Amino acid sequence: MRCDRIRATPDCAADDRITARKGIASMRVFTVLGPSQSGKSTLVEAISRLDSRPTTFDLSETVHLHGFSYLEEPWCAIDVDGGSDALAFAGPAMAISDAAVIVVPPDPEAAVLCAPYLRLVEEARIPAFLFINRMDNPNGRIRDIVAALQAYCSHHIALRQVPIREGDQVVGAVDLISERAWKYREGEPSALIELPAAAVEREQEARAELLEALSDFDDHLLEQLIEDRQPPSAEVYDLAARVSQNHQLIPAYLGAANHGNGLTRMMKALRHEAPEFDIAAGRDAASEQARAIAGFGDMRKHMGKIVVLRGLGDGVKAHEALGGDTVGSLLELDARSQIGALAAGQIGLAVKSDHLRPGHIYDSAGASDLPDWARSHPPGHRQLVSPAHERDDARLSSALARMNEIDPGLHLGVDEGTGHAVLGCQGPQHLRRIATKLAEDFGVEITSEPVATAYRETIQKPVEHHHRHRKQSGGAGQFADVLLTVEPLPRGAGFQFDEVVKGGAVPKTYIPSVAQGAEEALARGPEGFPVVDVKVTLKDGKHHAVDSSDYAFRTAGKAAVREALPQAKPVVLQPIMRAEIHLPSMFVGDLVPAISGLQGQVLGFEAHPSAAGWEIFNALLPAVAEDELHRMLASSSRGTGWVRLSFDHYEELRGPVPKPSRETAAAG
Repeated sequence: MRCDRIRATPDCAADDRITARKGIASMRVFTVLGPSQSGKSTLVEAISRLDSRPTTFDLSETVHLHGFSYLEEPWCAIDVDGGSDALAFAGPAMAISDAAVIVVPPDPEAAVLCAPYLRLVEEARIPAFLFINRMDNPNGRIRDIVAALQAYCSHHIALRQVPIREGDQVVGAVDLISERAWKYREGEPSALIELPAAAVEREQEARAELLEALSDFDDHLLEQLIEDRQPPSAEVYDLAARVSQNHQLIPAYLGAANHGNGLTRMMKALRHEAPEFDIAAGRDAASEQARAIAGFGDMRKHMGKIVVLRGLGDGVKAHEALGGDTVGSLLELDARSQIGALAAGQIGLAVKSDHLRPGHIYDSAGASDLPDWARSHPPGHRQLVSPAHERDDARLSSALARMNEIDPGLHLGVDEGTGHAVLGCQGPQHLRRIATKLAEDFGVEITSEPVATAYRETIQKPVEHHHRHRKQSGGAGQFADVLLTVEPLPRGAGFQFDEVVKGGAVPKTYIPSVAQGAEEALARGPEGFPVVDVKVTLKDGKHHAVDSSDYAFRTAGKAAVREALPQAKPVVLQPIMRAEIHLPSMFVGDLVPAISGLQGQVLGFEAHPSAAGWEIFNALLPAVAEDELHRMLASSSRGTGWVRLSFDHYEELRGPVPKPSRETAAAG
């Protein structure tokens, strides 16, 4: 059906008991989350078309803001793309929202795909609503879908509707509070019908479960149930709104967005059960002086930097101070219409305000960070990036710095060996989006390759070595003679230098030069990698009153160590990483053999202390397996798992010695 034919006529009984809001309504904002192909965009577009003139603003092809009017009130729906590559944008979206809607596929097997979103809304403590979509073609019973979702949610999920079926088809829904039945109609508002006899038993059972769940939060309702008295619908609606606003319970609704079914009921729930905008400020830990939350940012070729703001407190005025500097122009979501100010609760775009950065809460003089729950997971895809054309080297550095300001999932670093930029992304698709934006908006093409594993070398036995550096041909002569020992140190000890020279055989002024030369020699060992955990001791030597110099002793120290290393039984060390893997419990069994297959060591796993249905899996594995770990985890957990990696230790490499990269060889 055509979604623009949907009207604001109720398909539930909520309108019968709630009066319209009085006074000038502030903008209401909600985030729509859910796995890929769940129908999020279809739902948001259909809802926004309840207004005859909706506005849309897209950010980096990942976040889509839809502004619209509903029952003469301003609304904004934030549609965040599904998939792990876009999950980094969900936190900032909820930070500027009053509530979250999680769109759920109608299949119990797909419930695990919603686990990351259920976990995130609980960490954010944001009121959440479930919309079980595509009820025209369900792949399981509603009670099974809710039970599967409940496994990943600490809060009770309360079904607010049950379906009306004709054969295998869902043709309508019953509101469990008003007990009114509504039949879906293609292209028209749902029709009020008499509750079918076949649905009475299921409706009574589901209503009893809903009332029992609500009674946990209200003693009066509990007394009524104990005394077998039916509570008035108005009281139950008020209680349901209160527990939803306080994020004490998560209601679940039914519908089919592509047919326009259930949209009005969803909007009525948001309108009457989502909290007012000032609750978002408290959830974000904003101070009383806070005037705006910066949720997202973007770079446009002809507009420059754009920051999405939501007003708080006294709001934001154009050309006045915010965050210690002056705000430029303020635009509506159409990115064309200028406005003089953002009122509290209103969302708009700030341009010509380069000092503003997404992910911050601003007052007039400064800024504070959003809470930890609004931050992205660690990057799961690290690439060494360089400009396709050498002339763009400086431009690439500038472009990446600006991209880092607007992309919450992007992490920038520098490779120690090469000095090139290391781009930490949320996945391959995220990297492609960044590469496209760099080319289109900044005019910089990039090439990328995996980050080389940081192998090291060390030695296993002490060696004493003598070296004499002498050069007499052309110009001033050079002379330095050193006798030194090279010996291994414990893992992690680094480099140490000592001297036990007696009788001034090597003048004190030259000893630091020997130490410098010795350390330079360790930059590249016999196998081509940096050498670590070595102690060099200068024992003796000779000097010349005329031809000795700092340069000569540095050269002698460097040569002596280089010559000694091959005799000291060198070995290659590989970095071992500690992996803290977060994933739904159902995938843990597959992870044990997978870690073993990566030559890793399973340390153990345990239930997550605060995330229902999640496990924390700890392991050690070689750094060379990092990319394969991310690929394996994405596949085995269906994109729901993520990992935090940290360096643990170096250990001796067993097996073939890898060749050093060209950059490592050049550095040596």
